[in-house]
Amino acid sequence: MRFKDVFSIIGPAMVGPSSSHTAGAVRIGKAARQLFGEQLDRAHVLFYGSFAATYKGHGTDLAIVGGLLDWPTDDPRITQSLDIAKQCGIEVTFDQGKGLFTHPNTAKIVLSSVSSSKQLSIVGTSIGGGNIEIIEINGFSVKLTGSYPTLVIKHNDWLGVVADATQLLKQRQANIGHMSVDRKSRSGDALTVMELDVPVSSELISELLNFPAIQSVDVIDLNRDKR
Repeated sequence: MRFKDVFSIIGPAMVGPSSSHTAGAVRIGKAARQLFGEQLDRAHVLFYGSFAATYKGHGTDLAIVGGLLDWPTDDPRITQSLDIAKQCGIEVTFDQGKGLFTHPNTAKIVLSSVSSSKQLSIVGTSIGGGNIEIIEINGFSVKLTGSYPTLVIKHNDWLGVVADATQLLKQRQANIGHMSVDRKSRSGDALTVMELDVPVSSELISELLNFPAIQSVDVIDLNRDKR
């Protein structure tokens, strides 16, 4: 990733001490919470690399949980996030991940809800200056930064599904800045991620869900607090 200005290096307004280990971690947690889309009961966080070695000293655990509570990077409550999550009925556990990882600052978050039986697995990396990349969602390989409003569309791997979705976005004047697609198997489940230049409206979501092949549409918009 190319940093565009000095703020891409020193990071956003944040609760310190580190743009990579705290601000970036908040944004990874926030992306997971927004993608989950409902009240969660359990969160299991696995840290890899530098995150695993230093997360207590840098407050990465507090930052991840602050993000799971959908707080911005400069929320003063982040230092009490574990206690507040417990008060909200969220059980949080931490472990050191094993095996290979793509970046020294990598976290895998597994969320679940008892009431709905919903589960989500997401892997994110903090790449510096508070910037992140989400690289995996429920086993699908993706690439999204959270810097733009993002559609996460689960669908059947049928001919023309992506073309239909992109044509609808064209009609709605929603330009695509970046797109990634992955599938479990040929004609199986697929996941398409689109970073847009405009906010995602509820009307657009409803229109996408009208396509028979589309199973679900979720949105990540880490900058919505700023608008």
